[in-house]
Order: sequence, then C-alpha cells, then structure tokens
Amino acid sequence: MTGFVLGNLANGFIVLVNCIDWVKRQKFSWTDGILTGLAVSRIGLLWVILFYSYASVYNSVLLILGIRTIVNIMWIVSNHFNNWLVTMLSILYLLKIANFSSHIFLYLKWRVKSVLLTIMLGSLLFLVTHFAMESVCENMLTNTSEGNMTWKIKFRAVICLSSTTVFTLVIAIPFTMSLISFLLLIFSLWRHLKRMQLRGEGSQDLSTKIHLRALQTIISFLLMFALFFMALIISVWSPSHVQSKPIHLLCLAAGTLNLLIHSLILIWGNQKPKQACVSFLRQLRCWLKKRK
Repeated sequence: MTGFVLGNLANGFIVLVNCIDWVKRQKFSWTDGILTGLAVSRIGLLWVILFYSYASVYNSVLLILGIRTIVNIMWIVSNHFNNWLVTMLSILYLLKIANFSSHIFLYLKWRVKSVLLTIMLGSLLFLVTHFAMESVCENMLTNTSEGNMTWKIKFRAVICLSSTTVFTLVIAIPFTMSLISFLLLIFSLWRHLKRMQLRGEGSQDLSTKIHLRALQTIISFLLMFALFFMALIISVWSPSHVQSKPIHLLCLAAGTLNLLIHSLILIWGNQKPKQACVSFLRQLRCWLKKRK
C-alpha cells in the first residue's frame, strides 16, 4: 500500500506538471509526451497490481473469468506501454546526446521524431500479437472441459508454454533495446572523454555532464527493470508445483518497487518536474512553519 500510494502520487505529479506546462505554452515536446504517457501507464499498472494483491491474499473469488479478463487486458496494455515508452525514452536520450560519425546514426538523429513514431507503431504489432495469443489461450482452456483427460493436460501445457514464451519476448525485446542504448551511450561517453584527454582539456564539460545525467536515468531503469524481469521469469517459468503465493506476491512487490523508484528518479532527473517538486516542497515547508 505504501508503494501504491507513493507511486500514484509520483506519477500523478508528472502528469500534472506536464499538463499544466502544456496548457501554459500550448506546446508539447516528445520528451514531455513520453513522460506523461509513461506516468499514465504506470498508474494503471499500480491499480492492477493492487487488485491482484488484494485478490491473492484476501478474496480469490474476485479472480472469476469475467473480471480476470478485464484486469488482464488492463495489465497487458499498461505493461506494454510502460516497457515501450521507457525504451523510447532511452533511445531519445541516445539520439540526442551521443556523438557518432556513422551515416546511419546521423540519419536517425536527424529524423528522431520519425524513429520514435516508427517504434511506437511497431510496438503495436507486439501488443496485437499478445492480445491474440491471450485470447486463443483463454478460449482453448475454457473449451477443454470435455474429452480425454490426458490429452487435455498435454494440450494445456502446450498452450501455457506458448503464452509464457510470448509474454517473455514482449518484455525482453524492449529491455534489450534499452540495454543497447545504454551501452552505446557509455561508448559515446568514453570516446568523448578520450578526445578531451588528447586535447588536454578537463573532463567536467557540458557534454560529459549531459552524458552522465542520461546514463543515470537509463541505468536506474535497467536496474529496476532487471529486478522486475527476474521476478516475472521466476514466477512465470517455475513449475506449477513450485509456484506459491509468496512467489506471486514477490513479483507484485518487485513491480511496485520498480514503478515507484524509477518514477522518483525521472522526477529528479528531468528539469521541469524537478523544479516543480522543489518549489512544492519549499511551499509545503513554509506552510508547515506558519502552522507551527
């Protein structure tokens, strides 16, 4: 509940700051759009995690077919946009900050908006595939109530394996793209520092600071996402006789921790939300002093 409340406050704060800025300036950048969409998807994920946690611990009757289908749809959509929007943010940092002389990189750098739009549209193919796979699995599992028991057990095992594989790929692909962006940023920073040393200049220039700031944001996501990814893999791929309620709750707790900590890092690592947060904390401090 602590992670749920703080996560909603942090992500709601990002949405509020960006929407107020959009109303004032009548202008919405790609970075603001990605951060806003990311915050909205994470709010949806937090509510889904809260529902699953409550149903798992207190009232498993809530996991009936109709409600479970609606919650699964919310989970798939929220999780999909959370993963891919963070990946788009990592690629945006890479294209804006890194310095490479490759013609392919320069071509992508000049057309960064088209690259991000292509990634978003391409990710929708994964979303449709995931929906189709889940729909087929749900229909087949509910329609195998009759017939040979041995065949039914084997058939369910094949369906569960296929669904688990698709689910793993849906998470692994954006994570791999973010990891590649992180490694390329490290390589770009290394080349930049090497050039600065050859020129006899200091290493604390503006480009170095921008590189380090972007790397801090991406590596925080990778660490949190790796924790979430490992918990999901353990929960999903462990045999049915090993799966238990503590493992399932561990996965949900890791998801809440990932959504909360990375959202706080995004607030502190981006200028606009950081300034709004500092201003709000100062006003709160003054208000508390007056009340005292």
